[in-house]
Amino acid sequence: MSRLNLGQRIVVVIGLAAGLVILGAWAMTWGTHSFTGWTGYAPLSRSIYVPSGGGLHLWALALIWLALISIWVVVSVVVLRGPRRPVGGGDADR
Repeated sequence: MSRLNLGQRIVVVIGLAAGLVILGAWAMTWGTHSFTGWTGYAPLSRSIYVPSGGGLHLWALALIWLALISIWVVVSVVVLRGPRRPVGGGDADR
Protein backbone atom coordinates (compact mmCIF):
# COMPACT_ATOMS: atom_id res chain seq x y z
CA MET A 1 0.00 0.00 0.00
CA SER A 2 2.97 2.33 0.38
CA ARG A 3 3.17 2.75 -3.40
CA LEU A 4 -0.30 4.29 -3.62
CA ASN A 5 -0.76 8.01 -3.27
CA LEU A 6 -3.45 9.52 -1.04
CA GLY A 7 -6.06 9.75 -3.82
CA GLN A 8 -5.63 6.11 -4.73
CA ARG A 9 -5.87 5.09 -1.08
CA ILE A 10 -9.14 7.00 -0.74
CA VAL A 11 -10.52 5.20 -3.81
CA VAL A 12 -9.54 1.85 -2.23
CA VAL A 13 -11.33 2.78 1.01
CA ILE A 14 -14.48 3.88 -0.86
CA GLY A 15 -14.42 0.69 -2.96
CA LEU A 16 -14.10 -1.39 0.20
CA ALA A 17 -17.07 0.45 1.71
CA ALA A 18 -19.18 -0.22 -1.39
CA GLY A 19 -18.25 -3.90 -1.37
CA LEU A 20 -19.09 -4.25 2.31
CA VAL A 21 -22.46 -2.53 1.81
CA ILE A 22 -23.30 -5.00 -0.97
CA LEU A 23 -22.19 -7.89 1.25
CA GLY A 24 -24.30 -6.52 4.12
CA ALA A 25 -27.37 -6.11 1.92
CA TRP A 26 -26.97 -9.70 0.76
CA ALA A 27 -26.54 -10.89 4.34
CA MET A 28 -29.85 -9.21 5.27
CA THR A 29 -31.64 -11.69 3.00
CA TRP A 30 -30.31 -14.82 4.75
CA GLY A 31 -33.17 -17.01 5.90
CA THR A 32 -35.89 -15.23 3.97
CA HIS A 33 -37.97 -16.97 1.37
CA SER A 34 -39.05 -15.55 -1.89
CA PHE A 35 -42.69 -14.69 -2.45
CA THR A 36 -44.64 -17.90 -2.96
CA GLY A 37 -48.02 -16.37 -3.64
CA TRP A 38 -51.26 -16.07 -1.75
CA THR A 39 -52.11 -19.16 0.25
CA GLY A 40 -55.70 -18.32 1.11
CA TYR A 41 -55.45 -18.75 4.86
CA ALA A 42 -54.00 -16.96 7.84
CA PRO A 43 -51.22 -18.53 9.89
CA LEU A 44 -52.50 -20.53 12.86
CA SER A 45 -49.90 -19.19 15.26
CA ARG A 46 -47.14 -16.66 15.38
CA SER A 47 -43.99 -17.23 17.34
CA ILE A 48 -42.29 -14.27 19.01
CA TYR A 49 -38.93 -15.94 18.49
CA VAL A 50 -39.02 -16.07 14.70
CA PRO A 51 -39.41 -12.93 12.59
CA SER A 52 -42.76 -12.93 10.79
CA GLY A 53 -41.22 -12.48 7.34
CA GLY A 54 -38.52 -15.03 7.95
CA GLY A 55 -34.89 -14.10 8.07
CA LEU A 56 -32.54 -13.21 10.85
CA HIS A 57 -33.39 -11.60 14.17
CA LEU A 58 -32.75 -7.90 14.61
CA TRP A 59 -29.85 -8.52 16.99
CA ALA A 60 -28.19 -10.75 14.38
CA LEU A 61 -28.64 -8.10 11.71
CA ALA A 62 -27.12 -5.50 14.03
CA LEU A 63 -24.15 -7.77 14.75
CA ILE A 64 -23.56 -8.31 11.04
CA TRP A 65 -23.54 -4.57 10.36
CA LEU A 66 -21.31 -3.88 13.37
CA ALA A 67 -18.84 -6.50 12.17
CA LEU A 68 -18.79 -5.08 8.65
CA ILE A 69 -18.34 -1.53 9.94
CA SER A 70 -15.51 -2.69 12.22
CA ILE A 71 -13.77 -4.39 9.31
CA TRP A 72 -14.09 -1.22 7.23
CA VAL A 73 -12.71 1.01 10.00
CA VAL A 74 -9.69 -1.21 10.70
CA VAL A 75 -8.80 -1.68 7.04
CA SER A 76 -9.32 2.04 6.33
CA VAL A 77 -6.98 3.05 9.14
CA VAL A 78 -4.32 0.68 7.84
CA VAL A 79 -4.73 1.84 4.23
CA LEU A 80 -4.85 5.57 4.99
CA ARG A 81 -1.94 5.52 7.44
CA GLY A 82 0.91 7.56 6.04
CA PRO A 83 4.35 6.10 5.38
CA ARG A 84 6.36 5.43 8.51
CA ARG A 85 9.44 7.55 9.05
CA PRO A 86 12.42 6.34 11.05
CA VAL A 87 12.52 7.73 14.57
CA GLY A 88 15.89 9.12 15.72
CA GLY A 89 19.35 7.75 15.11
CA GLY A 90 19.42 8.71 11.43
CA ASP A 91 21.45 11.27 9.54
CA ALA A 92 18.34 13.45 9.13
CA ASP A 93 18.70 14.61 12.76
CA ARG A 94 22.04 16.32 12.14
